[in-house]
Amino acid sequence: MDVTALLPVMLIFDTAKFVKSKSYHPLVYRILLTVFLFFNVQFLRSQESFSDNLSVNLTSHLGFVLPEYQFINLIANDYTRSIGLDVLKETKGKSEWEQRYNYPAYGLSFFYSTLGNDKILGRELAVSPFFRIYLMDKNKFHLFTQVGLGLGIVNRKFDLEDNFMNVAVGSYYNIHLNWRLGISVDITDKIRLMSGVSFDHFSNANTAEPNLGINYLSSYLGVGMNLGRITERIKGEIADHQAAIENEIVLSFGGKHSRALSTNYYQTMSFSFEKRKSFFKALHIGLGADIFYDGSIKDQLIDQNKKFQDHYSFQTGIHLTKSLVYNNFSLSLQAGIYLGLIERVEGYVMYNRGIVKYWISEKISVRLSMKSHLHILDYPEFGIGIKL
Repeated sequence: MDVTALLPVMLIFDTAKFVKSKSYHPLVYRILLTVFLFFNVQFLRSQESFSDNLSVNLTSHLGFVLPEYQFINLIANDYTRSIGLDVLKETKGKSEWEQRYNYPAYGLSFFYSTLGNDKILGRELAVSPFFRIYLMDKNKFHLFTQVGLGLGIVNRKFDLEDNFMNVAVGSYYNIHLNWRLGISVDITDKIRLMSGVSFDHFSNANTAEPNLGINYLSSYLGVGMNLGRITERIKGEIADHQAAIENEIVLSFGGKHSRALSTNYYQTMSFSFEKRKSFFKALHIGLGADIFYDGSIKDQLIDQNKKFQDHYSFQTGIHLTKSLVYNNFSLSLQAGIYLGLIERVEGYVMYNRGIVKYWISEKISVRLSMKSHLHILDYPEFGIGIKL
């Protein structure tokens, strides 16, 4: 029997225990053991090839919860203290994309943190895939930026009777976003030291109330170790990019709670058209139009003693999109303006989207997106796109 098949099952049971109790240490130890066993088994299977350009980084963080809301000043009465374990794979230029992005790295991050108040805010455990780009890479000195997005689990959430002061987190399971800017210095062929700043955000994407979320900023120190050989980078000619124009239609579905601690969950939908141009291989700019449907509009307007008509549940607008592209993946930031059918609950003029997209074929894409109004998250969406 394959021993690695049992490791995810072990983690699932321990995660459930973590959510139901305050006993988080066994889960941390189990994750560390799982990573150790998994990569050792893989190493034995594939001998030297699997561990080539593979490394493990251990970091220690000290920071504070950002006082975005006034209540944070009252309840976040301590520093945040975190530990991170990153499993990192360096690319070596096997594809044109790797060379264009200056040989980036990717990996999986395991992150455990206090949140400034154990009794009210609790602690968080997060697992996040990440992507690292080297801004400077000279000899033994490396300057990098890193972005990760994954799942965060907390052991304390809002409860009307037992934890009513925690109006930041309304669910045990949340989305965790991490951004880092760091430096690393190679001490030997195997060991490196690192330092930097880290920004972390988690919230439940408005799938449960309350959903103000928590942002915290920290500085960190760490040490990394190479697990195998460091192979030579491949350097080849990069073909000149030919700008192209493409059209895409997207149908998306989502859901949300209203911001009144309602137990109702409302359906959302959107239909979009976008025309974009690949000015550069890795940077695309698009212009498009959107139609939104929000099933919560009726109840929210009635609660505010405002007039409602059926077409108020729909909004229309135009948007501008900037996309960073890596092979079949893209990360996009979108800014739009409501035109025609406007947003009537809060009177927002602009809307935004963050989009992660993957082309599963030449013509079809899938995406996860988050619609917001600046920093106020509205709802997540899952969409399917077709290139015309």
